[in-house]
Parts: sequence; structure tokens; C-alpha cells
Amino acid sequence: MPGDDERRIQDRRRSVLAGIAGAVSVATAGCQEFRSIANRTSSKQVELEVKTVPADVDPRATHIARTVTDHLQAVGVDAAVTPMTEQELLRDVLINNAFDLYVARHPGYDDPDFLRPLLHSRFAEEPGWQNPFGFTDLDVDELLDAQRRVQDGQRSDRLAALQRRVARHQPLAVVAFPDDIWGVRTDRFVGWERFGLGRSLGYLALDDVDGRDRLTVVVTDDRLTKNLNPIAAEFRGRGTFTGLLYDSLGRRYGGGVEPWLAERWEWLDRDEHDGLTARVHLREDARWHDGPPVTAEDVAFTYEFLTDTSLGREEGPVPAPRFRGRVSLVDRVTPVNGRTVEVAVAAGSRTVAERVFTVPILPRREWESKAAQAAVAGIGFDDRTTEAVVWNNPQPVGSGPLRFEEKEAEERVVLSRFDDHFLHADRPGETSFGAAFERLSVQVAPSDSAAVELLGAGQADATASALSQRLVPEIARRADVNLVAETSRSFYHLGFNVQRTPLGNPRFRRNVARLLDKEAIVAEVFDGYATPAATPLEVTDFAAADLAWEGEDPVLPFFGSDGDLAVERAKEAFREAGYRYSDGGELVSR
Repeated sequence: MPGDDERRIQDRRRSVLAGIAGAVSVATAGCQEFRSIANRTSSKQVELEVKTVPADVDPRATHIARTVTDHLQAVGVDAAVTPMTEQELLRDVLINNAFDLYVARHPGYDDPDFLRPLLHSRFAEEPGWQNPFGFTDLDVDELLDAQRRVQDGQRSDRLAALQRRVARHQPLAVVAFPDDIWGVRTDRFVGWERFGLGRSLGYLALDDVDGRDRLTVVVTDDRLTKNLNPIAAEFRGRGTFTGLLYDSLGRRYGGGVEPWLAERWEWLDRDEHDGLTARVHLREDARWHDGPPVTAEDVAFTYEFLTDTSLGREEGPVPAPRFRGRVSLVDRVTPVNGRTVEVAVAAGSRTVAERVFTVPILPRREWESKAAQAAVAGIGFDDRTTEAVVWNNPQPVGSGPLRFEEKEAEERVVLSRFDDHFLHADRPGETSFGAAFERLSVQVAPSDSAAVELLGAGQADATASALSQRLVPEIARRADVNLVAETSRSFYHLGFNVQRTPLGNPRFRRNVARLLDKEAIVAEVFDGYATPAATPLEVTDFAAADLAWEGEDPVLPFFGSDGDLAVERAKEAFREAGYRYSDGGELVSR
């Protein structure tokens, strides 16, 4: 039975639809079921392209893409997989909106509020992980806004209603949350398990064992060696290493966001309907890697710049794709003096509001000139893409605990300890973090197997890229190498471009989602090292109880069992959704 929130938004929805007199131009996912008649204008076979990365980059994504493609073909769709580099895939999906369907791994999140930029209609035209699906739904918008406004105790109810709505309309089909697995040596450094290797803090929580001054880790993704821009969407996943170069006002650890570049903040009185305001005090000794102090002006500039990287040169704002959800919380940032700012936040929940403190602070003198329109030879951008989001930042200047030393494209990046950082000052008991090494070398290996060989040979201390589960037995046999594993908040999913026919029809999307046996995929593709899911909040305390995984998808169960598709059952579902089949078995739209 629907809860109070769902009944309320259903009533609101009926009044809105009545007010527009049934106009079929209403751009909501709920209305698209009524608009499906307009989609049925051709008797051609339905054709769909599924984009993903090649098998040698991510065999799990490739397997999921091939599975859905094979099953689409089985039900009469002319479907094909198009493999491309990760950078090309992210550019097509996150920037150019040039896709039908895609399979990828979302970079992960720190709070359920990430769903707002991912699914809210206001972000449908923006680049990055901002609603790449083009999904619009009035009820989803209202719930996404409501979970920001309410106090923390009421937030779970709004998020549960939101998850149910999204599960029914399927702008994306969540497949599984993988276990991240890394290989590490413990004869030189220990403490790998404290934060894992997917977070910057994982490298700052290590303890030195034998007095070595160099930490060497291996990655299988060479994008870091080509681009060190912390706000470049197609080059940054979790931003693990740029997070060591750039500080944020706060860092998430110990169950919440704690002061970092900020020495402290206090919340000021403000009307709960207007949101919250914090007064933030910077550390007195905070400095950029090249010497000048970090100032309140730099902080205010950062939030202004991430909100509009054109700095007013365009008719409307041109926001930075990365950190967009967090910065969209900010109403204004006002310097009070040289090292104090006031941050007004459009949220009633402090848990949500504190997300604004976790964006990288940028030196104004380095980034202000990057507000011009982007121009990179051989790469097409729209006329609202600024240099800021495509600049490769060859000599990054931040204020983080590590500073840039050198890099060689496709080979390595070397960072060194920034001794003037507060972590390395003599402040007993203030923090348990600090660089237990003088230099960090990030080396590129051609595959995860090669990375494990370097680890076993003593040429590396850890694999910073997550390893394939097939290597677990090999690592387990090595006496000198240990495994570190954790369930990720980064999830594999199938994304739909709902602005394209027939993907604008939610009934069609639901049927495509039911072509995936997530339980079988986890068993066969991940060897059990993953959690199947029906909601992007599956591995959090905010997961809706009625969407919990209990052997099958509770909303859209697979058409079949044990990975075997019940073809006739699936075809009948497409017929019931308003499609028909030609004499040759081709799925056509009329």
C-alpha cells in the first residue's frame, strides 16, 4: 500500500495533469505511458545499440552488455554491442548524450543525495553524472527535493518512496554492487584495510614498517597519467589521487564529515525553510603547494566557479559536471575575513548540508583563466563547454598532503609529501592521518594479472585498481601478498536514453530490465563477489525494505530462471506493452 508521501504526490500529480487538460506534450516519465501511441509511428524493426567498454578493460561490463544484447535479439530486437574506450564511453554518455543504452559502473557516492543530480529533471540537459538518461518525472523531482529539506529522522521515508518510484520507471536498471578487491604487501606498509585503496584516506592511514621512503602502487587505467584535472568528468572516477593533491573543507570519515582544510565550522541560526548556514574557519597555516596561503577568497571562488565555470560569460551558468550535486546545495558563499567564510546551504538536514564541504578547493589564480570556451583539436564540444572541464592540468597546484612531482603519459605519476600540510605538522593526537612515505609512485600496468606479478615480485606495494575476482585464488596462494576487500558503493547498471524511441516508454524499459538475471550475473560474472540489487541504495541503511533482494528482483523479476531466458514469456510482455511482431519474428512498433 502506498504511504502518505506517495498518496500525497499522487493527488498532486492528478491535479497537475488535470490542469494541463491532458496535453500529451507533458515531459514526465509517468506521462510517457500515455505518449507511447506517439512513439508507435513506424513498422520498422526496433533497433538498439548498447555501448560499453571492451572486455580487456572491464569484462564484467562487457558480459552484462552482451547478455542484454543477446536477450534483446532473442525477443526480436535488432541489437548490437559497441565497445569503446572508457573515456569515449563517458564522453558519449555524460557529455554528448549519444547513446541508446549503455552498461557502465557508476563511480559511487557518499550520501543518497547523489540521486538528486542523477535523476532530477532540472539536470537533464547538463553534462556529467547529471541525469544522463534525460529522465523527467514530477513525483521523483518532488521526492528528491523533499529528502533534502526534511530533518534527518524523516529522510528515510522520503527516500523509500523515491526508490519505489524509480524502480517502477527504470531510467536505469541497477545490476550489482561489486566487491572491490585489492592485492597488498604488508612487509613495507600496514593499515591497508582501514579505508581500502579506493579512497584518498586509504593512503594517509598507512603505517610504515621498514622505513622505506617510497610507496609504489599499480593501476590498470592510464587516464591519471594524461589528466590531473579534479573536475574533469570523463577522466575522474572516485578522484582517489587528485584527492591527495587537493584539499576540501571537510573529509568524510568516522561516520560523518569532519573538518579538514577547515579548522572548524559552526551552524548559525536560519529559518528551516530557507536552509542552513555555516561559518567556516580555515586553518591558519593552510598553504598552496607553491607557497601562497589558502584564503577565504579562494574558497568563495571555488564554489562560484564550480557553479558556473564560465564566470558569467555565457547567458546561463555552465556548471562543472563533477561535484554538481554538492554545489547545487549552495545558495551563497561569503568571505567574512581572510580565513573565514559563511556558507548558506539549501537543505534542512545537516547530514545533507555537510556534503558541500567535500569539494576540492581550487586556487583562484590558477583557474580563473579557464572560464573561456573549450577548444581541443580533434574533439567536438558544444559551445557551452569551458576550458575548465577539459584542461588536462599538467602541473597541478593544490593544498593537499601530497604535491605533484612528475608524470609520464601512459607510464606513471609521482607525487611527494607536502611537508607544510597540517597532517605533517607536529600535532600529537589531532589526527591519525599522514603520509608515511616521502614519495608515492603510481605506475601503469597493462592488466590486473600484470599488476599482481609486479606485486609478487616486490616491485609494487599494492594494486590501486580493483582486481578481477578470478585472481583471488592466485593471490591467496602467495605468502607475501594479502587481499583487502570491501563492498563498493559503485554499482554496475544499464542506462536508458529515455529521449529516444522506444526507450521513452517505461513499459518498454521495464521489459528490457527483466531480460537481466541479476542473480545469475553475480554468480557467473562476479563469482559471487557482488551484491545483486533493485535499488541504487541497496548497500546502505536507506534501502527501502520492500526492495530488498531476496533471490530475485522484487519489482521486475527476470523472464526465466538460472540465466535462461523464457523467450515466449518475454515476447508476450512486449506485446502487452503495445508492440507487435512481424511474420519473421521481428519486434516492430506498430
